[in-house]
Amino acid sequence: MMRTLLASCLICQSLFVSAQEHLIWYNKPAAHWNEALPIGNGRLGAMIFGDAVSERIQLNEESLWAGSKADGNAEAAAYLPLIQQEILKGNIADAIQMAEKHLQGSYMRIRSYQPLGDLTIDFFANRRSLPPLESYRRELDLRSGIATTTYRYQGITFTRETFASATDNALILRLTASQKGALTFRLSLSRAQDAVVQPVAPNELLMSGQVVDLPAKDATPAGLHMRFAARLRGQVKGGSWQTVNNSFWVTNADTAVFYLTAATDYNLEHLNFDRNIVPETLCAQMLAPLLMKNYEQMRAAHIAEHAALFDRVALHLHGDTLAHLPTNERLQKVKEGVEDVGLTALLFQYGRYLLMGSSRPPAKLPANLQGIWNQDFVAAWNSDFHTNINLQMNYWAADIVNLSETMQPFSDFVNRLRVPGRITAHKTYGAKGWTLNHLTNPFGHTSISDNVRWGIFPMAASWLTLHLWEHYLFTGDQNYLQQHAYPAMREAAEFVLSFLIRDSHGYWVTAPSNSPENTYLLPNGEKHMLTYGATMDIQIIRALLNACLQAGRLVGEKADFLALCKETLAALPPTRISQRYGIVQEWIEDYEEAEPGHRHISQLFGLYPGTEITPATPELFEAARKTIARRMEYAQKGQGFYTGWSLAWLINFYARLHDGNAARQTILTMQQQLILDNLLDNHPPFQIDGNFGLMAGIAEMLLQSHRGVVELLPALPEAWHSGQVKGLRARGGFEVSFRWQNHTLQTATVRSLNGEPLRLQYRAHLIELPTTAGQTLQLTFANNKWRLISSSKK
Repeated sequence: MMRTLLASCLICQSLFVSAQEHLIWYNKPAAHWNEALPIGNGRLGAMIFGDAVSERIQLNEESLWAGSKADGNAEAAAYLPLIQQEILKGNIADAIQMAEKHLQGSYMRIRSYQPLGDLTIDFFANRRSLPPLESYRRELDLRSGIATTTYRYQGITFTRETFASATDNALILRLTASQKGALTFRLSLSRAQDAVVQPVAPNELLMSGQVVDLPAKDATPAGLHMRFAARLRGQVKGGSWQTVNNSFWVTNADTAVFYLTAATDYNLEHLNFDRNIVPETLCAQMLAPLLMKNYEQMRAAHIAEHAALFDRVALHLHGDTLAHLPTNERLQKVKEGVEDVGLTALLFQYGRYLLMGSSRPPAKLPANLQGIWNQDFVAAWNSDFHTNINLQMNYWAADIVNLSETMQPFSDFVNRLRVPGRITAHKTYGAKGWTLNHLTNPFGHTSISDNVRWGIFPMAASWLTLHLWEHYLFTGDQNYLQQHAYPAMREAAEFVLSFLIRDSHGYWVTAPSNSPENTYLLPNGEKHMLTYGATMDIQIIRALLNACLQAGRLVGEKADFLALCKETLAALPPTRISQRYGIVQEWIEDYEEAEPGHRHISQLFGLYPGTEITPATPELFEAARKTIARRMEYAQKGQGFYTGWSLAWLINFYARLHDGNAARQTILTMQQQLILDNLLDNHPPFQIDGNFGLMAGIAEMLLQSHRGVVELLPALPEAWHSGQVKGLRARGGFEVSFRWQNHTLQTATVRSLNGEPLRLQYRAHLIELPTTAGQTLQLTFANNKWRLISSSKK
């Protein structure tokens, strides 16, 4: 009887999360973009405003960028040794002068990711024509991926449903009313520049366009560049309708359904547009199969595909929740100090939803600074792929939150960058292998950008490839390791091994280098970014070469390459602790910081996402804690500031430090200061990395697996006294679910995907069990002991 009772309470059988906990909802339309709701299928995105007078649905297609492929690399290799020697001698000002002359290439600035356009649905001539609405509600159901707007007007209920279907590769919109003949509206497709829209059939509109890039200082060449198209098809039941200009005019209809798809002539294989691709033809080809289906079939297929991914993971935190309130009111309550653990769980799942929406097939490109959602022709930071933390942060949690598919666009893109990255390695750094610097775009921009002071970041490729290694550690996919991860890792290591130089102490160091975007002070008062051997550089290199040693043995790497990796590792400078402050040094010298509260805490890469700083290195572990405390102290004094993504990074730091209360407090700070009403992260402005970093931090608080054990509840805050989680993934190929009550683990279920030995830890209690692929283990924890209840295999 007891055995049955214990088994029945296991999380995999008993997890209950109400439908309300997956909803973001409001009782009024969005007044601006930061209140609109995002939908996406990885490739196509839209922001839904929910207006009853003039609805706006802002559109995006992932590959629609200004700019073109251009080699911006300087022929700098011959001058690099001179620059390096000046840096090593401490003549930083002279080194910068030389770098500005020789390292800056032809094109120091890239162009922006752009919006596709807008769908506008006009129901009334103006707002004065609309009496007060009844029962207004707009919502986004994270589990179904459907955005719904509904309201009553003159006794009639009007409903709009919009979703981005991955199965049908289209945005789909349906309008209905509770009374026949009640739908009268004009639906228009438009773009503010570089496009025309016209009817091409009685029930279809076609947008055709080409990006016109005007001359801009230091930017890639002006000209007629990317071509794009969008095709909109309508189906109306009842009443009458026709296409006119750029619109559908619908009168007295019962229901109306619209299908939109879009394409560009971008070719990922070329990292460029391809004039053999005709976007208008692609749009027609994508819409053609939809003629054979009805709305209900497409909706059902969309929900099945979307929910199959979303439902892999569930999280419920017991306690106070304000899910009965509109989301903006919930957020305001939290700002006023009211506890709402349900909002934290919702933000965790929202991160998963956004990652699905911006990076799952049919996506070809990874999520950029705004995922795929952007309304500006010149976006903040061009909505680029920022590679000195932001692109990496987007994918920190992809595997642990059981969305491995979203890694495919990232992995493919990283491997494509190897081609232009070889040119940068050779021309700029005189090195083998491949690299890039602090940002890139779909055209394979790998050269130094913006400025040599902060634009130099030759460790970006090494950091990116570590994510491919991590993906292998979670999945155990040997083919992926052999064909995708290791080739990119090895070539990044080749760059490192040929780029490093000896310093005066005999250490292998990077030069030039910087600690991303931060500034130090020389004893003479000079402020500089350019340096050599920045701590983050060395930590990344140490992680990469260790990963190459492990991966190399698995793929049959040559002994001489592995030996070179080992020899280099032995001669890297150690991660140092400041003698003045007891913190982890950010630079190879114990420089004073110009901005002690700086948002980047790059010297803690080894704590997270790296694995160098752990409880097994107690002095560094304590120094990491002091580093964060000092940063926050000065940020609060106004000598620095934190952003959405930097607070998200802090959550992960605290999780690795096993400080659950500090992690929770940082989550609250984000919610109170840097989360917008539509729950997107506010850098400011909106940047999606904060959402993804927050998601990663919550996952790290619940489960960690970077130290060779699967550790449950390593950073549980006091406020999360009871809860349950289903479906998190751990390195070694395990899927883990568990439940805790009154701050104590109760039950756990572990499914072994690859048959690796399981080392499961809670607090100081470790259990080691052999497993076979497909085996599910059910365990309880009581009286400080693990107990294996059952083992089964499907």
